[in-house]
Amino acid sequence: MKRSKFDMNGFRALVTGAGSGIGRSTAISLAKAGAKVALLSRSPEELEEVASQMGGEKAGHLILSADISKNDEMQSAFRQIEESWGRLDHVVANAGINGVWAPLSEIKVAEWEKTLGINLTGTFLTVKLALPFLKKSRGAVVIVSSVNGNRMFSNSGATAYACSKAAQVAFSRMTALEFAEHGIRVNAVCPGAIRTQIDDSTELRDIGELHLPVEFPEGQVPLNDGRAGSSEQVADAILYLLSDAASHVTGTEIYVDGAQSLFQG
Repeated sequence: MKRSKFDMNGFRALVTGAGSGIGRSTAISLAKAGAKVALLSRSPEELEEVASQMGGEKAGHLILSADISKNDEMQSAFRQIEESWGRLDHVVANAGINGVWAPLSEIKVAEWEKTLGINLTGTFLTVKLALPFLKKSRGAVVIVSSVNGNRMFSNSGATAYACSKAAQVAFSRMTALEFAEHGIRVNAVCPGAIRTQIDDSTELRDIGELHLPVEFPEGQVPLNDGRAGSSEQVADAILYLLSDAASHVTGTEIYVDGAQSLFQG
């Protein structure tokens, strides 16, 4: 029987921020496609429940605890991957925070550094430490960016977040070209409004005065009757980009937003 281009049997994948939202849905999607998945988060407790849905560690999945912005913690996580699997084929750099959304004059340096540290330095460390594995496997990377900073700029006060997300897309394009000689593909997905728990990592502070005097009709997602998308829809796009169906796709981004960013940009 001919192998499906979406068949992940025999592959090993790392998903950061796998405890909830897009990371959780992606990990489950990859497991259903046959991959063994390394679930990484700062909170291993939440990973236990996700892993149980995938058959747990007895099914070959790994649970890794690390702060993606900390080099020593990420090095330790990759050592566990080396010791357990000895290989890694695919990487989903998903973990991130919204951070503080506030007027620029009110954003503290530490708040700026935290958002950039987790969202951008975390992506850098994830991909950098995965590179030796990916060179051997000719694997693929998907970076979870955002419509913010790339095609949408009307979320007032989200300067640190938007800058980190724009930089992730630049990072994906730069590394796609750099890694091409090794057969490694690097792409990004840019979700719009998605039903996840990321709002729990958002602090809104004095942004009311920043909003532009624009009234949107009810709902801001033209494709879906105004409703936000689902994490499973983003996971489907990620699975495509990792799969053989996207074997000639690299250095690009897919917007998963129901045309929200075109409307609200």
